[in-house]
Amino acid sequence: MNEGMVRSLGAGRFLDWGALEAQGTAGGILICWDKRTLEILEMEMGQFTISCRLRNVEDGKTWIFTGVYGPFSKDDRDTFWGELGAIRGIWDDPWCVGGDFNVTLNLGERSNQGRLTGAMRRFAQVTDELELLDIPLHGGVASWSGGRNNQAWARLDRFLVTQDWLDCFSGVLQCRLPRPVSDHFPIILKGGGVRKGPSPFRFENMWLKVEGFKDLLRGWWQEAGGRGRASFRVASKLKFLKDKIKSWNREVFGRVEVNKNLALQQVEFWDRVESGRSLTERESELKTEAKEAFKNWVLLEETHWRQSSRELWLREGDKNTGFFHRMANAHRRNNSMDKIKINGRWLEEEREVREGIVNAFQQLLSEDQSWKSDIEGLQLKSLNHAEAEGLEQPFTEAEIHLALMGMNGDKAPGPDGFTVAFWQFCWEFVKEEIVDVFKEFYEDKSFAKSLNSTFLVLIPKKGGAEDLGISDQSACLGGRQILDASLIANEVIDYWLKRKEKGVICKLDIEKAYDSINWNFLMKVMRKMGFGGPVVEMDLVVYFNGKLFYSGQWGAGWAVDGGFISGCSIQGRGGMELNVSHLLFADDTIIFCEARQDHITYLSWILVWFEAASGLRINLAKSEVIPVGEVEDIEMLAVELGCKVGTLPSVYLGLPLGAKHKATAMWMGLKQE
Repeated sequence: MNEGMVRSLGAGRFLDWGALEAQGTAGGILICWDKRTLEILEMEMGQFTISCRLRNVEDGKTWIFTGVYGPFSKDDRDTFWGELGAIRGIWDDPWCVGGDFNVTLNLGERSNQGRLTGAMRRFAQVTDELELLDIPLHGGVASWSGGRNNQAWARLDRFLVTQDWLDCFSGVLQCRLPRPVSDHFPIILKGGGVRKGPSPFRFENMWLKVEGFKDLLRGWWQEAGGRGRASFRVASKLKFLKDKIKSWNREVFGRVEVNKNLALQQVEFWDRVESGRSLTERESELKTEAKEAFKNWVLLEETHWRQSSRELWLREGDKNTGFFHRMANAHRRNNSMDKIKINGRWLEEEREVREGIVNAFQQLLSEDQSWKSDIEGLQLKSLNHAEAEGLEQPFTEAEIHLALMGMNGDKAPGPDGFTVAFWQFCWEFVKEEIVDVFKEFYEDKSFAKSLNSTFLVLIPKKGGAEDLGISDQSACLGGRQILDASLIANEVIDYWLKRKEKGVICKLDIEKAYDSINWNFLMKVMRKMGFGGPVVEMDLVVYFNGKLFYSGQWGAGWAVDGGFISGCSIQGRGGMELNVSHLLFADDTIIFCEARQDHITYLSWILVWFEAASGLRINLAKSEVIPVGEVEDIEMLAVELGCKVGTLPSVYLGLPLGAKHKATAMWMGLKQE
């Protein structure tokens, strides 16, 4: 490596650099920096690393960057890990490590990798000991591919950072770039991403702890005018309240961190005075007041970061501010996307991304006007008269209050910015208008649109997810756990295998179930189940029994009753026999059938009719039939249904399906964690 070669990279006379020459087939390391931006303080050369202690010219912050090229052999890797540990022992500044480690860190980062290797375990141990964090990689899973037809791939290249480095450089993303020549993809660590525009109003629950704030809210609420329907009055009052709270926060309350530091400076001032002489009675009171003020600001700061972190399982008041801060930043990093693919086209500009997402969801949420099959001839389980009449009773203040107080006040607010905690805190002086809104809703079956607005948030479901079409989600039903369905499914498989019976499991993928359901179909189902006109017209979200929703009773259940599919009869304790034909957890569906072609044929007819009636679509390309036992003609059954053949062990609801409990592979993910 010579200076002329480095200068050809750009930046002219402002470029400085350090290099570790290549050794044989092992690559070298080159680190360059712009002297107008960074000042080099110290540099350490190792056998596999270069470490630079740098200072930002703009703000004077000192931090470390280590460039690495990891070795292949175990002995050399031990030396490599030792070098990283030595750097941490020399310097204690915020630290960023980047390069080709030549080893993967997690399961799923290498093609055809079924278990944790010793090298992976050691890598994970080193990152834990050195307190290094792995930032999610955007743009793809692998950083290297090769072998025959590039079928082998792995994530060998990455950046690892310490938490204090992330605190210094917020909004950091690790992104994979196109590779024009090398078998490695370039990885860039950058800040920013798609700009969010103006920050919307967010009610801070810490304000509720400020003395006198409740009286301010009461006065502003009563001062706010508003005419017309109850929902419009409430909407206008909320708008008025936002302006008042923003002004108060800016002019009176101030920034929490600034006020906390001012209070701490006062405490330190009186400590210095006290070290030279005794404090007077008045000075002692001032010191006590400063300490109390500092304590209060610390509590408010913790409340703020707890609300932002969404880590609601951990209570406030236990000095967990640092943890809440880190979790809030981690959620922000994991949920950020610097680009997105829509209909096969990459979008990066803010305007393109915004318009692309809006157009995609407008198309997705538009109702299909094509012909739909009628369900009038079906017999569904129905509510009795007393149950239906009970649902149609007007809302009362007591039940509204009970429902409100049973909600978690720290949950994320909607577009209006007001949390549930705000309504709980202010109930005594807002209840009259709120009850009027519910009365309006009951009588008119509608209310102001602004009160029913919601956010549509794009959240990457896995590392590297950037395609708007990626959708792998599940949801919970009230009173049930995701583990229940998985345990029942495994019990059915175990029962079949112990009795040496043959069976078929059909795992169905329902495309975008919650986005493409036909509302007319849903309303017809509700009416046939005995829900009265007022309930249906109010468009309430009704939680159906799990086996009734998505063709439960009138689809798979009806087919079992008619003898078209048999399910699996399990004999439980006490000799009671239970027939399990299907399991539905939200849109994750599996159906149990005998290994008979006529049963699969009947099932395919049911699915076709279900699509025609509901507006939903079964994605057969992602669906599969899984044989249990020796099923000779499984390929023919798959052709009949139009899907692929799967194998056990598989996965259902993110948990192992059909795996032996003592198998190492079943617990590999837990062991890694």
